[in-house]
Amino acid sequence: QVQLVESGGGLVQAGGSLRLSCAASGFTFSRNAMGWFRQGPGKEREFVAGISWGGGSTYYADSVKGRFTISRDNAKNTVYLQMMSLKPEDTAVYYCARSDYGTLRTMNRDFGSWGQGTQVTVSS
Repeated sequence: QVQLVESGGGLVQAGGSLRLSCAASGFTFSRNAMGWFRQGPGKEREFVAGISWGGGSTYYADSVKGRFTISRDNAKNTVYLQMMSLKPEDTAVYYCARSDYGTLRTMNRDFGSWGQGTQVTVSS
């Protein structure tokens, strides 16, 4: 079955960096677009970044553009989220998700499999 396991979250000071990883298994990783979402305290889950099946196309939420970078290694079945210049408002549980499509997607409804999430806390 599909498994997505996130890692790399933690506590960091504002201005710091973290790199999240998502190890995928149970499907042919190179066929699916992938995405990162987050859910902050008292907020709905929101799209953060997406990447197409081959990595040639990426897209970011305006709130993270220029600070976050999504990438993937199809040989390692892993997708990454490099986060820099972190802000307290980036505090959230971050989820890795597998799109039901190969092309880039940004909507919740286009992602059929989700990881358990990893907590990112940014202190001021």
